[in-house]
Amino acid sequence: MAEDYILIESATENNLKNISLRIPKRQITIVTGVSGSGKSSLVLDTIAAKSRRELNDTFPSFTQQYLPKYGRPHVEKIENLPIAIVIEQRKPTSNSRSTVGTYTDIYALLRLLFSRVGQPFVGYSDVFSFNHPLGSCPRCAGLGEIRELDIHKLVDFDKSLNDEDTIHYIAFGKGGWRWIRYAHSGLFDLDKKIKDYSAEELDLFLNSPQIKLKNPPKNWPKSAKYEGLIPRMYRSIINSEEGLLHAAVLNPMLTMGTCPDCKGTRLNPTILSCKINGKNIAEVTAMSIADCKIWMESIDNHLAEDIKHATIERLSALEEIGLGYLTLDRAIGTLSGGEAQRCKIAKYINSSLSDVMYILDEPSVGLHNHDILLMQNSVKKLKQHGNTVILVEHHKNMIKIADHIIDMGPGAGAAGGQILFEGSYEELLRSHTLTGTRLSASKQLKDKVRTPSGWFHLEHANLHNLKDITIDMPLGVMTAVVGVAGSGKSSLMECFMKAYPNPDDIVYISQKNIGISLRSTPATYLEVADDIRKVFAKENKVKMDLFSFNGKGGCPVCQGKGVIVSDMAFMDSIETVCEACGGLRYSNEVLEYKVQGMNIAQVMDLTAEKACEMFSGTVIAEKLEPLLQVGLSYLHLNQSLSTLSGGELQRIKLASYLRNKGKIFILDEPSDGLHLNDIDRILRLFDEMVEKGNTIFLIEHNLEMVKSADYAIELGPGGGNMGGEILFTGTPKAMTECENSVTGKYLTE
Repeated sequence: MAEDYILIESATENNLKNISLRIPKRQITIVTGVSGSGKSSLVLDTIAAKSRRELNDTFPSFTQQYLPKYGRPHVEKIENLPIAIVIEQRKPTSNSRSTVGTYTDIYALLRLLFSRVGQPFVGYSDVFSFNHPLGSCPRCAGLGEIRELDIHKLVDFDKSLNDEDTIHYIAFGKGGWRWIRYAHSGLFDLDKKIKDYSAEELDLFLNSPQIKLKNPPKNWPKSAKYEGLIPRMYRSIINSEEGLLHAAVLNPMLTMGTCPDCKGTRLNPTILSCKINGKNIAEVTAMSIADCKIWMESIDNHLAEDIKHATIERLSALEEIGLGYLTLDRAIGTLSGGEAQRCKIAKYINSSLSDVMYILDEPSVGLHNHDILLMQNSVKKLKQHGNTVILVEHHKNMIKIADHIIDMGPGAGAAGGQILFEGSYEELLRSHTLTGTRLSASKQLKDKVRTPSGWFHLEHANLHNLKDITIDMPLGVMTAVVGVAGSGKSSLMECFMKAYPNPDDIVYISQKNIGISLRSTPATYLEVADDIRKVFAKENKVKMDLFSFNGKGGCPVCQGKGVIVSDMAFMDSIETVCEACGGLRYSNEVLEYKVQGMNIAQVMDLTAEKACEMFSGTVIAEKLEPLLQVGLSYLHLNQSLSTLSGGELQRIKLASYLRNKGKIFILDEPSDGLHLNDIDRILRLFDEMVEKGNTIFLIEHNLEMVKSADYAIELGPGGGNMGGEILFTGTPKAMTECENSVTGKYLTE
């Protein structure tokens, strides 16, 4: 029946080639294909956007003005569309007060539990919140951390108050209004160096509380009080809105540390005195989710039965999806995109919602093959509740569970946007598409491995969950650092980076260390934007800054962003295309100027490949060539970096280092978001880099990557407190014969 399918007609969003298709409802559909083939354009930018937009239209006009705005997708018609719940890899909006416990609502249940059965009784559930004034630690205001002022970075002790720039903060300069409160107090010799102050003078200058001067000079304000520099900085600057406004100046003077009063628990002593089975609420949230579940099951009190059942159900959902190693007090901002995504999935596993559409963007990211089974079961649970599940996915074992598969391609960008195949997994293997061919062929272990050119001896690595590890790290080869999620892989490499004697030789490329914003694009990151603007300025005999969307040339409505950002407070911000410029970022005046018949917006909208052709033989093509080498030829020059996956961001940064020799590259899951064919391309590039004398460490789960490595280091056996041990070191082939290895058995599949 037609009602059993989502019917899509003539979708042309981004690179989609006027495609029409049917997606079965209450089934698992997986959309796959090479990177940039149009998967996200179909699933997220068309289907999800249409569902969200039409849901908003059901609300009254008054309510709609407070709802997120979604642009109209380029599609002729979509029928039988369920309500969409989108679970992306993007981290939830986080702040210093967001934890795994608060995000999953488990902490709210624990607060209620302690208020009911905790002894002694200290108050109702709200006081157990570190965001409540009666519950939070007064010293750190519930943050668990304090910002300590480094007085030697603020004050130059070799200067006097009469010298310039003695106090390195706004308005403390000689003659400034803040400087006057010290210079005109009559308490100090203005020509005396700070380091020569007596102990009493120094204490008065730095630490004095607010006091009324006994014999103030004539120029001292009658109502004014004197206050030492340090308490004044905390009161009026560090702990105020001014501190946020001038963070760039202030932050280098501050160091973060655990609050000495609450020891990082965020709560005051009264709240911490309330216990259940010998543990307070902070001690419970510091447990791993697996241990917390065991503790919950030990509670025997009739007042706690309903709360106990609800809490265990939510803890079990997190454990089922492979997050049992996390702690409830872990800050949301410290989670990877994959971990954050799985937290979201866990929220819906036991939901009573049915006949909705769940859209998951590569849920296998960051998962070891050992944990893939858990993710498979979670996705199946969503389907069992009578829901439609659509996944954008590359992982072979995730594709296997699909009831329906859509393969996009054949290429990326303009070369993609077509449906190459629809059907079952078995039919896909028999098809002649690139995806089907690659899935049906199994990559073999590397026959010949390189011999390390040297070794780095790392001793007593004990960061986070590492169990005092001592290990020899190979140099001059490609090494895969493997293990289940949370086993200590990143911690080991962090210890390596800290211990290595020449930190300038290390290039660490994580999935989140590119400074991205709406104004960051491949053109700006690779520094070709200025070169293109120079060409336009020279050709049209006008000033270069006219062609910058960050300056004079920017659209006056969106200020050159191309989108209007709606701040949704406690929810993720919503971006909608600017109606004034249509997302082009530039003003109408600027678009009148052309080079080779194209205006600046049209040139910046070119793919890296097309731009190389247009500017062949110039420095622009030279700078863009690395993008082609890392498989990102389909990216548009003006594409916001905030729209890219973690894997794409990594490759952009990698592109800027391709000419380096003798470096140590550490890459955190560079396979994320990559099709098997793209993985082959990036592996060839890694081999070339090693041949040039570089060392590569890959923090990886992808078996194709591991099989191609020269050496492997495996941590485990579990995540969190169950990990942190070295299970294996040696070649990937030898790993398959190691009984202790968790990864080895998957390499022979």
